Amino acid sequence: MIILAIESSCDETSAAVLQDGKILSNVIATQAIHQKYGGVVPELASRAHQQQIIPVVEKSLTDAQVTKSELNAIAFTRGPGLLGALLVGTSFAKAMALGLSIPLIDVHHMQAHILAHFIDDPQPKFPFLCLTVSGGHTQIVKVTDHLSMEIIGQTQDDAVGEAFDKTAKLLNLPYPGGPLIDKYAQTGDPLRFAFPLVEMPGYDYSFSGIKTAFMYFLKKETTKEEAFIHENMADICASIQHTLVQILLRKLKKAAKETGIREIAIAGGVSANSGLRKSLQEEGKKLDWNVYIPKFEYCTDNAAMIAMAAYYKALKGHFCGQDVSALPRMSW
Repeated sequence: MIILAIESSCDETSAAVLQDGKILSNVIATQAIHQKYGGVVPELASRAHQQQIIPVVEKSLTDAQVTKSELNAIAFTRGPGLLGALLVGTSFAKAMALGLSIPLIDVHHMQAHILAHFIDDPQPKFPFLCLTVSGGHTQIVKVTDHLSMEIIGQTQDDAVGEAFDKTAKLLNLPYPGGPLIDKYAQTGDPLRFAFPLVEMPGYDYSFSGIKTAFMYFLKKETTKEEAFIHENMADICASIQHTLVQILLRKLKKAAKETGIREIAIAGGVSANSGLRKSLQEEGKKLDWNVYIPKFEYCTDNAAMIAMAAYYKALKGHFCGQDVSALPRMSW
């Protein structure tokens, strides 16, 4: 079984080829144009996908040494994501599948992030808990099978990735700011400044309050000292990152304790954050968890994870028809 997978949910155009559960290629084209706007501009993202999708797909096939005639199915991200961006990938996949007379496989973007853990060894054992963290999502998911997942906790407002990017913007750091906060944090004191640890019922999260608190903190300190941010950048970044990571892990630890599950994974773009990766490993040692952290190349949006999710759907015969449409707010 050879599957071509396409990812176009936000600002990365990606294509991958999978054969019998093994990734043969994974090509990603990023969109630098959004940097000067301080965030992703949906219309520009969809235009960039239109420009990049053909060369990205061609390179993925070339790298995998696979021809179009050898493909057995084409997979694509159906949602969630930006509507215009999703439409480019969905339309391309449908047209290519129609032209080759092969079936389509629609994939849920966030479920694919979780299934990225099955690209390489070691792989988590079922059941496991996965903290999925990105610019648009923050969830604790109970995974009992490749295709059986349940959200047991999630953010009630903003995602943690947005919190990283918005706090970075308040610090006048360029987009995307999350990785820059992580970079500065590595030389700072994480306990220098204290920020509120917002508590929500159950396993749910909230990040809107900490963004507001951070904004007022900066306003107060820069009023007293104009150069405050410049002179304390490392400590500020380390402190806000420490707080966000602690918020994430407190609920994850609660979920692990109450469910009795010790197989713990993270996924999504924010799982590339070094502070989160290090803290999760430390907690894992303390609590006797088996911790699974994806390779950096599979943390951010990529088609390899779409291919892996499609593979497990294909094994169960879960294909879709040509009448399928993009769903920017696709449910589970």
